[in-house]
Amino acid sequence: MRKDNKRTIALYMFPAILMIVVLLYLPIFINLYESFFSWGAMSSSHKFVGIGNYIKMFKDEVFYTALKNNMIFMIMSVIFQIGLSLIIANTLESKFMRKTQNIFQSIYFIPSLLMVTVVGIAFKMICSPSIGIINPLLELIGINAENIDLLGNAGSATFSIAAMSQWQYIGYTVVLFVVAIQNIPADLYEAADIDGANALKKFFYITLPEIKDTILINMIITITGSIREYDEVFVTTNGGPGYASETLATYLYKVGFRNDQMGYASAIAFFIFIVTFAIGLLQMKGYKLDE
Repeated sequence: MRKDNKRTIALYMFPAILMIVVLLYLPIFINLYESFFSWGAMSSSHKFVGIGNYIKMFKDEVFYTALKNNMIFMIMSVIFQIGLSLIIANTLESKFMRKTQNIFQSIYFIPSLLMVTVVGIAFKMICSPSIGIINPLLELIGINAENIDLLGNAGSATFSIAAMSQWQYIGYTVVLFVVAIQNIPADLYEAADIDGANALKKFFYITLPEIKDTILINMIITITGSIREYDEVFVTTNGGPGYASETLATYLYKVGFRNDQMGYASAIAFFIFIVTFAIGLLQMKGYKLDE
């Protein structure tokens, strides 16, 4: 390649690279630097504490509660937004569903278009012990719902919010998987039919291998999204009751903007970055897409 061409390419790439460095990588390093200090937005004090904020974080019981809740979100998201979505997408692509496929795709996809605030408020009303419909339905099937409060109980709040999240976003991954399955060459399925393969074998030996790139992308989106879970929790319980449904993101917000412990919040933020980065890297290594 001629030097003039290299210079032209570098000239066109420079603004994009500069934007990525300034808007993405620079804030990460600034956040890491600030995590070594004890400081607040409302205070002029900026005291160096080294890894003190990280030691404090790993001794904080609320931090472990938030981390556990993020793991609950992650496990449920993988089960439903990946596992169940794959089953639904494969079913929608079967021959007997072809005529009604678009209708069901729309039904599944519509919830993902709704604002989280709208869904959260509606879900709070549905789960309310006084005005909701969940408790009356439980009473109809013979379950005593007098003391049941799905969002107000520490044991059920996180699982209830996670269930709401799956309902809202499962349609998004279903549509992505449907598109990926539609791009699989029909010859592969025809050859499998000739060999006498049943639907289960075609799913495991043709569908899954052919859409593994889409599965990877959805896994990265789903898992990193569950680690950064904030909106649903903030709208429904705001981390309550107590700290029972707190996630890393909601706890970061409270530490930084309510308690004015910006150094500690920076440490939590960097931990979230490291976890999401590591998970994405491990997934790419596992799928061998980096080779």
